[in-house]
Amino acid sequence: MTRKLLPLLLLACSFTTVAQRVFIQQTEPSAQSRYAAGQLTKALLAKKYTVQQGKAGYTDYTIRLEPINSALGSETYRVYRQRNRLAITGGDARGLIYGCLSLVEAIQNGTPLAKITASSEKPHLPLRAIKFDLPWDTYRHSYALDLHYDTCRDTLYWKAFLDMMAANRFNALSLWNLHPYTFMIRPRNFPAATPFNDQQLAEWQALFHAIFRMANERAIDTYLIPFNIFTSPEFSKAYNVNPKLNNLEHHHFIDGDTSAIGKRYTRECVTQVLQEYPELTGFGLTLGEAMGGMTPQQREDWMKATIIEGMRLAGRKTKLIHRIPFSSTTGSLGITSVDTEKLTRKSIESEAALPFIEGPIWADLKYNWSHAHSTPKLIKVHGGKLYDTYFNPLPTTYKITWTARNEDFFCLRWGVPSFVRAHIAANNQAYVGGYFLGSETYIPAKDYFTTPGGTVDWTYAFERQWLFYKLWGRLLYNPTTPDALFKAEFVRRYGPSAAPLLDAYALASSTPLRLASDFDFTWDFSLYSEGMMAFDAAKNVSYISVNQQITQPTLDPNYVSVADYVNVKNTGSTFGPEKVTPPILAQHLETDCQKALQLVKSINTTSNRSLLYEVADVKVWANLGLHFAEKLKGAVALQTYRTTGQEAQKQAAIQHLKAALRYWDEVVAITRPLYNDMPLVHLTEQKGHTWAENNQLRFHWEKLRPDVAHDITIAEQAQFSSK
Repeated sequence: MTRKLLPLLLLACSFTTVAQRVFIQQTEPSAQSRYAAGQLTKALLAKKYTVQQGKAGYTDYTIRLEPINSALGSETYRVYRQRNRLAITGGDARGLIYGCLSLVEAIQNGTPLAKITASSEKPHLPLRAIKFDLPWDTYRHSYALDLHYDTCRDTLYWKAFLDMMAANRFNALSLWNLHPYTFMIRPRNFPAATPFNDQQLAEWQALFHAIFRMANERAIDTYLIPFNIFTSPEFSKAYNVNPKLNNLEHHHFIDGDTSAIGKRYTRECVTQVLQEYPELTGFGLTLGEAMGGMTPQQREDWMKATIIEGMRLAGRKTKLIHRIPFSSTTGSLGITSVDTEKLTRKSIESEAALPFIEGPIWADLKYNWSHAHSTPKLIKVHGGKLYDTYFNPLPTTYKITWTARNEDFFCLRWGVPSFVRAHIAANNQAYVGGYFLGSETYIPAKDYFTTPGGTVDWTYAFERQWLFYKLWGRLLYNPTTPDALFKAEFVRRYGPSAAPLLDAYALASSTPLRLASDFDFTWDFSLYSEGMMAFDAAKNVSYISVNQQITQPTLDPNYVSVADYVNVKNTGSTFGPEKVTPPILAQHLETDCQKALQLVKSINTTSNRSLLYEVADVKVWANLGLHFAEKLKGAVALQTYRTTGQEAQKQAAIQHLKAALRYWDEVVAITRPLYNDMPLVHLTEQKGHTWAENNQLRFHWEKLRPDVAHDITIAEQAQFSSK
């Protein structure tokens, strides 16, 4: 080497950055610590650190996964440092994972190891679960659910979904379908009940073993939730059991089958599943469907003789979800809700005393029926009124959990941190154990929404809704988690220009919450907020007409319906300051939605298609909110004209409804190039069509435009009535 070149090489070397070396030390290796160390390794490698394997040589940093310290408490973690050593301690394996994932998050957000500071967290609620309806043998039959079949049979999907759950601190996965056993076992004494040959069954078994193994590695509990008396068609045929109970006939509300063979079959299936799948955490009971004609006591007795007894015979401890039956299932028998509640509480407490059941039992109720994304106040449960039987006196062996169903938005991204925090704060009682989050008319697997063309940063449907899962999971674990954490995720994904997106979503995606607070509902199809659709008098799910908007009662008692508002206004009376009248609601919608549009106005999406979708969804929610505001104003003016005959009010109604149509057209203009015509379970029970025809129905905002425009015609043809 010449002397002339040497100074140049030395100069070049002085500007070369040597990757910092990190040693990850597992003091008590386990499946969970190996998973945690693997997540740390991926994050460090992505940031150009060198991760040393095996014994530590010279390193710049050591990350030590300390022995479990149960004194910290379940799911708790601590991260602390001593110079170039970082230590992570968990109160259990789950806490250790969460501590490592907190470090992963900091690394991903650009914090160098030199700047990592001490931190700790502990869980607010012990159960943070996902409700997941499997696409085979579904509770509802629809192409919108069937299309997820292949995706959900792919273990790569489950790896990604379980990674998301762990990162967001969800600690339980509940898998629901009518009759799960024949996909998992060949019942020893009922082999004809399984429709698969040995190779096919082996493939199904490999799938379930993989799901439960990966969940266990991430310290996620798993529950199987069957619908009790339902069977396979093969079982019905081979063993002469009521064919209406099989999953093809699909009759939910029929008399229960209490035959000895049905009980034996169910009991043996439960035992065999628990024995063949040792990593399955527990089972769930859901009393109701296919139990017609049975008293509450008979239903509880059937459960004890089948699922509970099957759990005992499995020879190991398991956990239990006891879904509280809804009151409407017993009214026809002349049994009051209070009586049913007393019986159910007694049954749950007797189950908790059984030595093979690991407590606490999760006693589950639906929060605000099927539409938890409404008001954070508890207004109703499935079936209507809830008494205090389950809470008074305070239970010691079970915890109440709330199923927060989402049947309201599947396509559009959503995120309102203040709503989730208010929901959790309203359910902070000592008897509350946690939440189940999920849908029954939607499976977050295959992305059937996104139009082809261009590159996006997601593969699966749940990845599109990352903010939804991150908000619910992280805030259920720690409600004091600051908004800065969620804003940082936007910046990590899309760069500094995306920082306003969290505030924009918080404003714009309040629209469906306000609609669901203003528009009373019951079951799944009674409201679909994303489409401004509801169940109508013709027993179809359709666009909410201005007439329906006028007459529909509100869910939240602080909200005032259009009809009630106009009636009181016509008498010269006023409402108290706590009431949200239609004009006040319209004003809130306009203020928030216009502000959301301003926040995203300057975000450049031309070079990032994923960011384009994020910004577009804010714009869609905002324009839907502005549409809703104009519709409310139009409905008030129309009802005022009908009751007073003021012609100016009729003309005002027409103008407001024309403005509502213009905002709807803006929604169509944004969504048409971005979103496919989408299958929707809500549309598969339309009256006057065959099942096959209903399965061909598709949702897109453009398809509803004629119904939106018809509101103008309704106003134009309105007549004054002096009655």
